[in-house]
Amino acid sequence: MKFNQPMQAERRRAVKALGGALALSITAGLLAACAPDKPAFKSIDLTGADYAQGFSLPDHNGQTRTLKDFAGKIVVVFFGFTQCPDVCPTSMAELAQVKLQLGKDGDRLQGIFITLDPERDTPELLKAYMANFDPSFLALRPTLAQLPQVSKDFKIYYKKVEGKTPGSYTLDHSAGSYIYDTQGRVRLYSRYGAGSEALASDIALLLKNR
Repeated sequence: MKFNQPMQAERRRAVKALGGALALSITAGLLAACAPDKPAFKSIDLTGADYAQGFSLPDHNGQTRTLKDFAGKIVVVFFGFTQCPDVCPTSMAELAQVKLQLGKDGDRLQGIFITLDPERDTPELLKAYMANFDPSFLALRPTLAQLPQVSKDFKIYYKKVEGKTPGSYTLDHSAGSYIYDTQGRVRLYSRYGAGSEALASDIALLLKNR
């Protein structure tokens, strides 16, 4: 039995289309098999974000700092103020613990504290505050004029809450840390309360997959 020409042409097209689809499926499978697994971070993955791109601010020694100063290191940036009763010291203490948990890679971690209270946080006070946690950690101090733009660049919320006496105010603020890889790219956001083990795990992954 012979098929007419239109039916034969239609079948040839169908077989060709099926073969093409099968080839694409096989190729996609091979590419997926060859592609490296994406790291399983515990923090929020910010890779490719268009904010929190960096800083240029004086540290507690008066030296202007940028992310380029810490090339080859993982940089963890936290915003707070020295008179913070719990969130700030807890976060910085956890970061110091992370450095210990990293072992020999601990020297590749740079802690950065950016004050949201430059009125009261003098360079001397900030230096002493960092010494409570790790002498290698640095505090950065924007001016009051710089602070609104810096907080906007990092999407950081802060608000002064007046106290009972002048100068006794406190601050409500975002509690979390930005994490940069060894090339100075923002990669992760670690929420407050995540714990040192989770943060150490994420930093170890960044060092491994740099």
